[in-house]
Amino acid sequence: MLNLWTFLFLSILQFSSLSVIFGGVGDSLLSENPFTPKASLIRYWNKEIRSQIPKSHFLLSKVSPLTAVDMASFSKLASQNDLASRLPSFCSSAKLFCFPDLSPSLEKHPKDVNFAVYFNRNFTNYGTDRLAGVDSFKNYSEGENVIVDSFRRYSRDSAGHKDQFSNYASESNVVDQNFNTYGASATGGSGNFKNYNRQVNNPNLRFTSYSDDSNGRGQKFTLYTENANAGNGQSFSSYGKSGNGAPTDFSSYGKGANAVGSAFSGYGESANGANDTFTSYGFDSNNPQNNFKSYGDGGNAAVDSFSSYRDQSNVGDDSFQSYAKNSNGAKVDFDNYGQSINEGTDKFTGYGQRAVGQSVGFKIYGRNTTFKDYTKKGVTFARYNNESSAETAQVKASGSIVNKWVEPGKFFREKMLKRGQLMPMPDIRDKMPERSFLPRSIISKLPFSSSKIGELKRIFHAGDNSTLETIMLDALKECERAPSPGETKRCVGSAEDMIDFATSVLGRNVEVRTTENVNGSKKVIKIGTVRGINGGKVTKSVSCHQSLYPYLLYYCHSVPKVRVYEADILDPNSREKINHSVAICHLDTSSWSSGHGAFLALGSGPGRIEVCHWIFENDMTWTIADS
Repeated sequence: MLNLWTFLFLSILQFSSLSVIFGGVGDSLLSENPFTPKASLIRYWNKEIRSQIPKSHFLLSKVSPLTAVDMASFSKLASQNDLASRLPSFCSSAKLFCFPDLSPSLEKHPKDVNFAVYFNRNFTNYGTDRLAGVDSFKNYSEGENVIVDSFRRYSRDSAGHKDQFSNYASESNVVDQNFNTYGASATGGSGNFKNYNRQVNNPNLRFTSYSDDSNGRGQKFTLYTENANAGNGQSFSSYGKSGNGAPTDFSSYGKGANAVGSAFSGYGESANGANDTFTSYGFDSNNPQNNFKSYGDGGNAAVDSFSSYRDQSNVGDDSFQSYAKNSNGAKVDFDNYGQSINEGTDKFTGYGQRAVGQSVGFKIYGRNTTFKDYTKKGVTFARYNNESSAETAQVKASGSIVNKWVEPGKFFREKMLKRGQLMPMPDIRDKMPERSFLPRSIISKLPFSSSKIGELKRIFHAGDNSTLETIMLDALKECERAPSPGETKRCVGSAEDMIDFATSVLGRNVEVRTTENVNGSKKVIKIGTVRGINGGKVTKSVSCHQSLYPYLLYYCHSVPKVRVYEADILDPNSREKINHSVAICHLDTSSWSSGHGAFLALGSGPGRIEVCHWIFENDMTWTIADS
């Protein structure tokens, strides 16, 4: 074992070598311990890459902030398979994306409470037996990065009590909220969720045992997950079961959302006199995934209304399984159902079976729908598949609505990259939680496989069927997916692994490039000087895009036949340079899906046009270094 003086001598010697080798970069490391992850990466870069180190400043900013001592400590824990015992400290020190551990809350709220600027809390036994009054959550969990809230036994057995959630978790990144036994056995009163999870990047909301056995308690959801992106969305399990006269109103549900899923299971089961209204449900959304299972089964005199259901949306899947089965006197009305621009898949199974006195109406019904095992008695269809085909064709021809699900400027043609061209720039800001790479000494000891998800859940404290489990599985499955034709791919969680992959494809004389900043996002920009990498010829590149995972994870891939450009971005009014961006143009799109967003935005189809896009903030592309 090295004694202290030997360790210090070697540290000084290695640091002096770094300063000589890397010049200016070495000067910036005057306070850097040579055994830190950053110093280690600099040595690795010098060993593996021939181009100069200043080009890697961007990559250096992603390196783990762990100190030499912490790196050694956590590496030892990883070797002992014991990182889970120090997870909060590990996440904080290594700058990882971890969910907070919510311990049971002992807080008591005996009076009506106005919560403002409040987040990441566990409410246990909140509002039980509350009599009248109002609880107001205003600006709750607003604009945060990772939000984990748990409400258990909320307003249970209350009477005449009102709950108001206003501006709840809007404009946040990853949101995980769990309402368990919400309003169970309550009498009267109401719940109002207003502006709930608007513009959230990854909403995962669970309502379990919602308003079960309640009497006359109304619920209202307004602006629910509007403009949200991805995520499992909403899960309502055992919703309004055995309730009596409990009206529920969902207004502007999932409007403008992108790839958000909803699951309603056990909805209104055995309820009496239920009155549920869904207005503007999934309107103007992209690839909505809605699953209604065991909806209104055994209900008595229920009225369910879906108005403007998935209207003007793009593809997606809806499944209604066991709908109004064994009900008595149910009235279900679908008005303007599924008038999608690009058809999705609607599946109705066990619809109205063994129901008595039901009335089901479909008005202006869309295309590509399967009805299986449903009762034909009491079901009426008006204008079924009557105008949707013609209207869809007309809209497709105009192109004015087809491309509305693709942000302006997200995809463009190569001819747009010329000096003086005005064009919209999409939102290139990084919306992922801020994270860092892990050192190889730690990441090499962690499992990375969907078959090892049980071990990963233990390490990162992810519960069964939790949001974090879903996030990890999604990333792992994408990494394990077979490459597309001509694609070479690898997921990397350390800077060294990224260097290895890039050099294996391009050789050792490489550069890493990224867009300089986010100026110009969501605005009209003017193109300044444009320079083609490799003289504007067809070249090889390795593009790396972030994946959501506890540590910084990149999906890196190389595809054939691309051209890479650098362009100055100018303010169109002052003509001053505001950014320096990198763009990649894919010349071969023959293997792309016909429903790819690029073709929605630009028209045409696979293999018929080239498609270009910007490299967004914190993404990058590797190319052979210019001579």
